[in-house]
Amino acid sequence: MPRYLTALPVYNEAAHVLGVIDEVRKVTGHILVVDDGSTDGTSGLLSGIVTVANATPEAAAAGPPVAGVRVVRHPENRGYGAALATAFREALAGGWDGLVTIDCDGQHQPLLIPEFVDRAARCDIVSGSRYLRRFPGDSEPPAARRRINAEITAEINRRFGLALTDAFCGFKAYTRRALERLRVTETGYAMPLEVWVQAAAAGLVIEEVPVPLLYLDLARSFGGALDDAATRLAYYRGVLDRAEAAVAASAADGMDTTS
Repeated sequence: MPRYLTALPVYNEAAHVLGVIDEVRKVTGHILVVDDGSTDGTSGLLSGIVTVANATPEAAAAGPPVAGVRVVRHPENRGYGAALATAFREALAGGWDGLVTIDCDGQHQPLLIPEFVDRAARCDIVSGSRYLRRFPGDSEPPAARRRINAEITAEINRRFGLALTDAFCGFKAYTRRALERLRVTETGYAMPLEVWVQAAAAGLVIEEVPVPLLYLDLARSFGGALDDAATRLAYYRGVLDRAEAAVAASAADGMDTTS
């Protein structure tokens, strides 16, 4: 059986973090929490459940993985993408066969993790989609978020030859092959868009899995200027442009940044 690490990027999730970890523990004993500089008491809650010491990457790579919950804490808030980049590095340094990522706001279903891992046996990236089909009890997404998701997803498909239905879902499984070919530099919410550009350039095989559409906190914001829909859309398109330019520059230099 392939050995997958499950990573939870966390920022100020005191209301949800312990419940989500309890659900994840029902299906896997290998959990990494990346605490992205939380200031709301999340860090204290996590300190009470850590069961694996924060070993160095060298120590992690030297022996078999130890079951339990491990926490890596950023001293300050660096962003969603930065937390996932840390998870990528930890999975590679620890010798894992792959990585599952799941958000910690309660909208994802940890019981689906085994299905994601199973599907990863025939592709490189398994990505949840909230729009492949409807589930009983699905939420109605905020109109602006649904519109922007649809626009950006269509743009990615058109520009990079993919066939996605949900560009932003954070519930994913990455094989080690995928992790070795991705170079995440986007630190913010648009990190998944950089992943899609690099995955397309590397020829990685992507499979989407339907997942429930749950918005448990409709008042949750992106923060700052990104709460404005037009600003957020421009930010996402800028990330796509920069990622495409970086891939093109690498190819022109004769260097493949995805290998």
